[in-house]
Amino acid sequence: MLLRGRARRGREATAGTGAGDDPLNAADPLDAAQERRVRAVLALGGVPQADLPDGVQQVRLRLLERAASGREAPRDVSAWAAVVASNLAMDWHRAKRRQERLGERLAALRQQTHPSGEDSSVLSVAVAQGLDELPDAQRQVVVLRFYADLPVRSIAEQLGVPEGTVKSRLHTAVRALRVRLHEDEVV
Repeated sequence: MLLRGRARRGREATAGTGAGDDPLNAADPLDAAQERRVRAVLALGGVPQADLPDGVQQVRLRLLERAASGREAPRDVSAWAAVVASNLAMDWHRAKRRQERLGERLAALRQQTHPSGEDSSVLSVAVAQGLDELPDAQRQVVVLRFYADLPVRSIAEQLGVPEGTVKSRLHTAVRALRVRLHEDEVV
């Protein structure tokens, strides 16, 4: 109801100005031309072709979230969507670099030999192999929590997921690693 009232006021405000219907009223907040522009901005920003549909969906989601929060629709949806797409492309690159850095740090940790003897070396190899077998989301939270020493709250903020999701992934991953280490008779 709130959205309809705001949309109606938006239509009334644009009536007679030639601005047309409020794009937030349509089933799809982006028309075909705006979607093509968003795709182009994402592609030019270096986002891989396979990730373009997700990027377009993120722009749609942010436009809908904006309307749901009660903020006014952007004056120029096409320009606003292009800016959001550009920001998403930068976020994509930051996330990629973050993943690469984590991978490099994990690889460096795997290559380190422990001076305490053979047992810790065997344990390190077993843990590294166990990490390799975890799903990406679980491996990511284990590395962030135990190797990067980030608190659960920071991990949740960085990944954009609830703290409970991080805790659940950590629990499942640690349990899987524990089972793996017992099966290999490392611990």
